[in-house]
Amino acid sequence: MIDVVLLGILVLIAVAAIRLRDLFAVVMLFGIYSLMTAVLFMDLDAVDVAFTEAAVGAGVTTVLMLSALRLTGRMERPSAHSALLPLVVVGVTGAALVYGTLDAPLVGDPTAPAQHHIAPRYLAQGPIEVALPNVVTAVLASYRGYDTLGETVVIFTAGIAVILLLGLHDDARQPATDSPELGRLVLRVVVKTLLPLILLYALYVQFHGDFGAGGGFQAGVIFATGFILYDLVFGDAIARRVMPPRWLPRLAALGVLLYAGVGVLGMLGGGAFLDYSVLSADPHHGQHLGVMLVELGVGLTVFSIVLAIFYALTECRRTA
Repeated sequence: MIDVVLLGILVLIAVAAIRLRDLFAVVMLFGIYSLMTAVLFMDLDAVDVAFTEAAVGAGVTTVLMLSALRLTGRMERPSAHSALLPLVVVGVTGAALVYGTLDAPLVGDPTAPAQHHIAPRYLAQGPIEVALPNVVTAVLASYRGYDTLGETVVIFTAGIAVILLLGLHDDARQPATDSPELGRLVLRVVVKTLLPLILLYALYVQFHGDFGAGGGFQAGVIFATGFILYDLVFGDAIARRVMPPRWLPRLAALGVLLYAGVGVLGMLGGGAFLDYSVLSADPHHGQHLGVMLVELGVGLTVFSIVLAIFYALTECRRTA
C-alpha cells in the first residue's frame, strides 16, 4: 500500500511539473520527485539506489538546474508549434514501454528468473569470491566491473563535452569581495562549521562502501556538494582559489585512468582485465584492494565532473 501511495504522489508531481510554466517551480518539483523516488527505493530495500537518487537527483542535480535556470529565464516561453506531435510521440513511446512490461514478473515475485539464477549466484558465491559484506558493492565494482567502468567513462565524456561547450577558465584575477552584512556573516560561520563534517562524511561514504550503502558515485557527489556550498556562500573567486578549475579535468581523467589502470594491473599479474584477485597473495585482500581503488577512481571522476559543470554554469552566468 505504501508503494501505491508513493507512486500516486510521483504521478501527481509529474503532472504538476508538466502543467506549470514557472521553471523555478518545475525544478523544485523535480527535486521533490527525486526525493520521493528515493523514499520509494528505501521501501523496496534498495538502499544503495536510494542513496544515489537522494544525493544526485534531489541534491546536486537541483543545484545545477537552478544554476542553468539563471542563464535563461524563470518563465517558459509559449511554444510556436503544436503540441500534438510531441503528445503522439510520448503516447506511442509510453504504450510501447507498458507493452514491454506485460511479460515481466511482478516486483518481489519469488518465481522470477532473477530469484533463481542471478541473485542466488551473487548471494551464495559473493562472500566466497569477493568477501565484501556489501553485496551491492561486490556486484557493481567486481562482477559488473566492465559496466561500472563504462558508466565512469560516460560521466567523464559528458563532463568534458559540457566544458568544451561552456568553457572553463581560472578566475584568479577576479578580486575576492567580502560582505559585511550580518546575515552573510552568520551563514559563513554556519558553513565553516558544517563543511568539514560534509567532507568527512563524503570520505566515510567513499571508504565504507564495502560494508554498507555508499561508494564512489555517492561520495563524489557529496564532496562536490561541499565545494558548491562553499562557492555559493563565499563567492566564485575564493572557491576557485581553493579548488582551481584547471585541476578538475585532470582529476576526472586521473579517476578514469586509475579505474582502467587497476584492470591493466590485473592483466600484468596474470589474471583477466579487472580481475582483482591477482593484486595480492590473498585473493580476498586483492579483491578488497581492487574495489577500493576503482571506487576511488569513480569518486574522483564524479567529484571533478560535477564541480566542473557547476563552475562552467556560474562562469556563463557572469559573462552573460
